[in-house]
Amino acid sequence: MRIAIFASSLVVIPSLFNLSFAGNASKPDCVSFTEASRHLGMYQCVSGTVLHVESGRNGTKFLSFCQDSGSCPFRVVVFPGDVKKLGNIVQLEGRQIEIRGTVQNYEGRSEIVLRRPQQLGDAAFCLFPPVPTDYDVERTPHNSAGSFRHPKRPKKSVVKQGSALSIEDPEEPQ
Repeated sequence: MRIAIFASSLVVIPSLFNLSFAGNASKPDCVSFTEASRHLGMYQCVSGTVLHVESGRNGTKFLSFCQDSGSCPFRVVVFPGDVKKLGNIVQLEGRQIEIRGTVQNYEGRSEIVLRRPQQLGDAAFCLFPPVPTDYDVERTPHNSAGSFRHPKRPKKSVVKQGSALSIEDPEEPQ
């Protein structure tokens, strides 16, 4: 009897609090990336699975949620200055993310500009620590412990003497 009550409470309690045990279920305040265009100009949470991370001109990155990124109704834009703050965003490929930000319209497509890791919520854990953009593991560092040099000896100074002075008393007869 107790086992039956316990088992039924596992089913009823999550439904009372609208909880879900599915790992990729989005939060109730998030909308799908296909519905993002309905929320233009609003601060909104948008959810979807990142299929591609593409590079644009001048180092701009785009997170695409569709197989054909050209016809996708929504994308996330990461400008070059923000890529350094976010770390390796390529790790988001294949992940279900929820991004928060103002939904904007750019050339007929809705988008959110990703500027801070906090906009990603739980998905941001895979981005840290940021990778230094100028670091190359194959480049030999140009630093060393230095080399020992003996200290220079002080220069000998030559003291010039003036003319000789007589120490004899001029009043004393010789």
